[in-house]
Amino acid sequence: MAYNILIVDDSALTRTVMERTVRMCGVEINEIRTAEHGKAALQALEEFWPDIVFCDINMPVMDGLKFVEEVQRSDEWRDLPVVIVSTEGSETRIEELRRNGVQGYIRKPFAPEDVAAMIQQVLGVNNAS
Repeated sequence: MAYNILIVDDSALTRTVMERTVRMCGVEINEIRTAEHGKAALQALEEFWPDIVFCDINMPVMDGLKFVEEVQRSDEWRDLPVVIVSTEGSETRIEELRRNGVQGYIRKPFAPEDVAAMIQQVLGVNNAS
């Protein structure tokens, strides 16, 4: 199965690095799209159906937490797996994110193995390595 992935981060460099990292994970990719903030990500969801979203927390226009709230309010997108990718990372913060519907958390800077493991965990893909 080929997967669609949405990467949401205000840093163009981080979006590029994450996209390259995802492509190296050994998972068959159909399409990867990117967005520079949560509002752009919501607009992307109107025409693109991702299997997983990797999302930063701190972004202008609409931050990652507000994006997750909007996704959770939507009947259509409530079950969409969102993985937070951020420098923020206290255990309390991560637990709060999980209670709010986030499927996983990757701390920046990330290693390719972290991304591969998260894809495997969230999507149940065995060949991510």
